[in-house]
Amino acid sequence: MTKTAKLTEELFQKLGHITYGTGTCVYNRDYCASICDIVEDIRSLKKEKNALILAHSYITPDIIASVADFTGDSFELSRLAKETEADVIVFVAVRFMAETAKILNPTKTVLIPGTNPACSLADSITAQDVCDLKKQYPDYSFVCYINTTAAVKAHCDVCVTSSNVYSIVKNIPNDKIYFLPDRLMAENILTYLEKNKINKTLRFSSGTCYVHEKYDPALIDEVRINQPEADILAHPECNAGVVNEADFCGSTSQMINYVKESDAKFFYLLTECGLASKLQMELPNKKFIGSCSMCKYMKSNTLESIRDALKTQSDTYQIHLDSKTITDAKRCLDAMFRYA
Repeated sequence: MTKTAKLTEELFQKLGHITYGTGTCVYNRDYCASICDIVEDIRSLKKEKNALILAHSYITPDIIASVADFTGDSFELSRLAKETEADVIVFVAVRFMAETAKILNPTKTVLIPGTNPACSLADSITAQDVCDLKKQYPDYSFVCYINTTAAVKAHCDVCVTSSNVYSIVKNIPNDKIYFLPDRLMAENILTYLEKNKINKTLRFSSGTCYVHEKYDPALIDEVRINQPEADILAHPECNAGVVNEADFCGSTSQMINYVKESDAKFFYLLTECGLASKLQMELPNKKFIGSCSMCKYMKSNTLESIRDALKTQSDTYQIHLDSKTITDAKRCLDAMFRYA
């Protein structure tokens, strides 16, 4: 068997059974054979550049299966970025995540290969907005979701992720908290505080994730009727009505653990559809139902752009942050690691 044929079979064994969504994730042998050259190029470049490729769970399965060293959610990948000895970090996700890697590794080269690595949630608030809010609410601790820019983190007290937000909000020694930028996650925090009889005042800004905000409780009712045996999982960026109706609410990593440990056979995941494709690749005996809700920003990462980023390391792909932003934002991130 030739080297290309062997790699084709390796990729097909990982990807061939994925059928989730509306036909966007279909990986037959011909497709697997067509990407062999570029996969080999990326693997060679990784060795040559001493590079680490971190991929978010929302990235397409072909990237995860072929070139990613680690896959996870924001918190997991942030920890890996903090610990790596690689000279180059390729963050296959969106810009705010790559900025986090740069904050934790200021002397390393950090690349973001997405051609449109923005984020509707992160872009909903600016550093100037935070400065203005801090003047208006001087007694509040400012808590930012990791889906924020480095400049915003630099003006906040502590950062959180969807997997640690509740514990950190609970542990902060202040009963006045301003949470940003996610309005829907803030509503779920309020529910958590009320349910656990934690007396804290929570204010929040109005940003949302355009993928998660479109889910509504009526969708869950429809799934209950048509697929009563399915477990329904929601991300905390969904609205409170959806979270309250779901069987489980958690971060992408927490969803993965739930599916792996559950005895259920069918699952409906109310989050970006890359997670369902990833799980279908890893757990072929589990069934994932529903249509595909793609994030155009996450899906702007391709094998071609990863190769180009590694090969050229041009300013188009590099993350550059000034020293003050790095210092101030790292204080915010360090507080997260401390509280979490």
